Amino acid sequence: MIAIDRLDHVVLTARDVDATCDFYRRVLGMRVEIFGNGRKALVYGDQKINLHQAGAEFEPKADRPTPGALDLCFTTRDPIDQVIAHLRAEGVTLLDGPVVRTGARATLMSVYFRDPDLNLIEVSNEIG
Repeated sequence: MIAIDRLDHVVLTARDVDATCDFYRRVLGMRVEIFGNGRKALVYGDQKINLHQAGAEFEPKADRPTPGALDLCFTTRDPIDQVIAHLRAEGVTLLDGPVVRTGARATLMSVYFRDPDLNLIEVSNEIG
């Protein structure tokens, strides 16, 4: 039996890596890290999202790497009203929320929007 501790990183395939970096830095406060042979990752807390350029993915890769195929949920301690105000100030269109959802550790108050590749992004507060 294997006992998994945590998810270390996930890979997001982007049509335009620089536009993706700008969005996640500006809208979600993530840091852009360059590693390896000039590859880019989005870093937050002790996690990261490695980026692959669509059509020029790093090997090995998913069987069908596709921009826009992810549904990601991030938690924040910032009050959800502040999150909404920030998203609006950045010109981000909300798809839904605030709405109550079930998270991995707690009940969530969430808002939903899309990134430049149309991945679904959920930003949440743990509320219970």
